[in-house]
Amino acid sequence: MNEAEQQRALSLDRGLFFINYKSAEDSVSPPRVIVAPAKGHERHMEIILHPDATEPTLYKPNSGLVVRVNMPATLQVQVQPTKPGGSRSAIVRVEQIQAGGIPSATDSDSGMGPHVATEGLKVLGHVAGRGDIVVGPNAWIAGPAAPSRVEGVALEWPDKPLSVDIRYAVQLANGQTGSGRMVPLGAYAGTRGRALPLTGVVLEMSGTDELRFVAEAGFLNAPTLRAVGRRVVLSGPTNREPLVGIRIGIERNATAEVAATPAPPPSRKPSGGSPRVRVFRSQQRQIGAAR
Repeated sequence: MNEAEQQRALSLDRGLFFINYKSAEDSVSPPRVIVAPAKGHERHMEIILHPDATEPTLYKPNSGLVVRVNMPATLQVQVQPTKPGGSRSAIVRVEQIQAGGIPSATDSDSGMGPHVATEGLKVLGHVAGRGDIVVGPNAWIAGPAAPSRVEGVALEWPDKPLSVDIRYAVQLANGQTGSGRMVPLGAYAGTRGRALPLTGVVLEMSGTDELRFVAEAGFLNAPTLRAVGRRVVLSGPTNREPLVGIRIGIERNATAEVAATPAPPPSRKPSGGSPRVRVFRSQQRQIGAAR
């Protein structure tokens, strides 16, 4: 197995994080967990060890270390067996630490405050016969109460966290020019005044594991579709039905789990069972964090 198959990359915003080695599948010979900045991110973070530790390696469950991130950066979490053919299955929890009652730099600089997921997003939709309509998060444009052909969309989020990147695309009837082309936040995707309905919408978010899209769409003669995730694809049963209503919101993940399942060596399966490293990103709270 190569190194890339045994490690997980985590994008962290500015702040203080506790890396907690929670448990291992093999309690007798648990794998070790190695923590390090991603290449090129060494100057963006500092790893704080226990006074008796000499390297950023956790050798058994119920151990941990602290990472101080000065600017958004990527942390590598790698799991290695302690003996040939040993288990490589471990659960690691990443918990953000905040000083109680003191506004954090994460809240002010990157925008990852407790209410960021429900504030500030604006969605524009161009509706046939009605023109441009602008709504807030989780509000319908056209939709079940007033279905009408939607010909284009645009998203605005002035208070977007700096680390978050959002792109989106629309599918146009008959594969017209511009169909499927990803555009950045603020750009208009679709047409106006050409009677070309949308037949699909794609939303993508990167730079965070803490936020996700929650979107619903109505397509002509089809049930309302709901999708949740950092990448959302909305389309009708045959991908040809016109879009007649849409609403888009962004929310904080209630439980954000990142799991990596490395493949076993081709020659034999490790005796410790199926190898995996499961990394949990915890939601913020006043002291410590728990997901």
